[in-house]
Amino acid sequence: MSDVDARLKELGLELPEPVAPVANYVPFVRSGDLVHVSGQIAKGPDGLVTGVLGQNLDVAGGQAAARYCALNLIAQFKIACDGDLDRVRRVVKLGGFVAADPSFTDVPQVINGASDLIGQVFGEKGRHARSAVGVAALPLGTAVEIDAVIEIG
Repeated sequence: MSDVDARLKELGLELPEPVAPVANYVPFVRSGDLVHVSGQIAKGPDGLVTGVLGQNLDVAGGQAAARYCALNLIAQFKIACDGDLDRVRRVVKLGGFVAADPSFTDVPQVINGASDLIGQVFGEKGRHARSAVGVAALPLGTAVEIDAVIEIG
């Protein structure tokens, strides 16, 4: 068991089955030591988390959705690393998108749900650059979508 897998277990987290693409793209692309992971939506054990922040979903609900995105990202990382999450040298960047009412200004706090989880799982290697953007709508009505760039060895 890798150190990262042990950390996931210690945190009581189980990786989901990686989500298959819903359109004409691939889950990730490796270029040298960098892996660009396609946006992962907020799909949890009870299904897709839908809604619009500031309308029918609050910050805590958005953070939970962002955590599901992060778990889905880590599941993709594992495939990109041929099953060994210890090959992740660095989480370079997360790009967060939140379905939000135009008056909703707490988008960064929502994406913290993912950033915090990545930090808990990967420690110092999980400290990353980030963007957090509010948008009118996301695929399948999901509340949050997050993509990532990681460096692997």
